[in-house]
Amino acid sequence: PIKAITDTGSEVVLYEDGTWKYTEVDPSDGTAAIPENNKKFSKGKNSTFLVKSNKVDIGVWIDPKAWHFEKGTTEDAYEYQFALKGGDLYGMMIAEKTQIPIETLKTIAIGNAREAAPDVRVVKEEYRQVNGLKVLLMQMSGTIQGIKFTYYGYYYSNANGTIQFLTYTGADLFDDYADQIEVFLNGLVELG
Repeated sequence: PIKAITDTGSEVVLYEDGTWKYTEVDPSDGTAAIPENNKKFSKGKNSTFLVKSNKVDIGVWIDPKAWHFEKGTTEDAYEYQFALKGGDLYGMMIAEKTQIPIETLKTIAIGNAREAAPDVRVVKEEYRQVNGLKVLLMQMSGTIQGIKFTYYGYYYSNANGTIQFLTYTGADLFDDYADQIEVFLNGLVELG
């Protein structure tokens, strides 16, 4: 067999009979089994302000001393946009009334990210239990206009609708903000 690199940077093995396979399963191709993190995640003790979606029965507990937020307009894709006060960490809540299977939502999210950053790749993904909700955590990295970025967020859908609750920052800043990102995202709750 011969090893080769695809035009998207994935390593493959080519066999004499004309078949091929990835040397490692690419999580962004949808064929990898998504692991489940058995840890239970819950809202932080300083997350005392509830931001409620007007579209679905979902809310987000935030630390009002750490985060600023604003509601999107009807033209915006997001319902709420968030910014860490005094930092370069941002977030958004995208809410839709349509239920979307998580596997489909994952594919849509990767496709949307690739429109902005053709080199985007999934760095990490796992299922988590967050305040009783089974969510998909996905971390993606890519480059937009020469700037390397990291998206890290939760994806959730039920009969009432779909939520994409994401953070984003420069790739070089991600590790600096990792703890704040986790606390922020773990404020996601179902209402009702």
